[in-house]
Amino acid sequence: MNLYIISGVTGMTGSELAHQLVSQGNFVFGFDNFFASSIDTVKDLLEDKNFVFKEWDINNSEHMESVKRFVMNTRHLYDQLIYINCAAVVHTEHFYEVNSTYRTNVESMRTFLEQAIEVKADAFINCSTSEVYSMQSWNNEGGVRENDFLVLATAEHSQRTSYAVGKLLTEFFMKDAVNKGKIRGCSIRFANVYSKHERFAKHVIPHIINQLLKGEKVVLLENSIKNKRTFLHNIDSCNAVLELLANPEALDGSVYNVATDEEISIVDLTKLIAKKMNIENPQIIFEGYRASDPERRLLNTDKLRTRTSWRPQVSLDKGLDLCVASI
Repeated sequence: MNLYIISGVTGMTGSELAHQLVSQGNFVFGFDNFFASSIDTVKDLLEDKNFVFKEWDINNSEHMESVKRFVMNTRHLYDQLIYINCAAVVHTEHFYEVNSTYRTNVESMRTFLEQAIEVKADAFINCSTSEVYSMQSWNNEGGVRENDFLVLATAEHSQRTSYAVGKLLTEFFMKDAVNKGKIRGCSIRFANVYSKHERFAKHVIPHIINQLLKGEKVVLLENSIKNKRTFLHNIDSCNAVLELLANPEALDGSVYNVATDEEISIVDLTKLIAKKMNIENPQIIFEGYRASDPERRLLNTDKLRTRTSWRPQVSLDKGLDLCVASI
């Protein structure tokens, strides 16, 4: 039995990880401040003897000291100790809040990593984001790769870039710690994760569903006239974490893309969701514009597929069915 410490445990990837790890007989200690989630995602685990939840904030030093005390008092009971950082300022509207993104995504990630090193954790998984690719988030050769050059939008265009830069910096913290022999681990660049539980963040899938629940009209940004995306179900983002942990040689400080290749336009996505909600001709209105928003975000996942047996299991069609069924 292993001990897993998960920040952001009620979020999309964190909650699915908690369920799968507990079902496998592991112990999960998770915490979250409900910035972009709710207790509903793990409420069925609250009575499980192998799950402990705390409404704690990764930015709160006293809360983090309490995490460390728990680990030091119990780690001798388990075979391995694994830290997984799923905490992030992920609300689209908060991409522009440089102080919030820096504090949570940079400072507190580093503190969490330093704690893992101090307590001699066996591994650390750093959940990063495909936002780091910014305006260079796709190419015509099967998607952007982890070792491709990055072309970031400048602050002159949008402070949204602060989110991408902050997450990129966490990858350097991770790589540096591994290179110096302090811990094993890696960073994962997830692309557009969604889940049936997501109702709070202003991401496109829950936005479309919520708009359609109010009527047969959906308001989208003008960017959506051209934009295309792939969408990664949280079951598949979770499976990527587990696959990497199952392959210790992959925990070499590397960065891994995790995404699907089912690309769809935002307009067609809206129509598909509407059809699943028995709405044949939704009215689509385009209002507003978001700077530094790439037309496509298509990632190459060959590296992850080569080093592990990971393959996406949840198609977009199936994933949307799960979202609509949960309404």
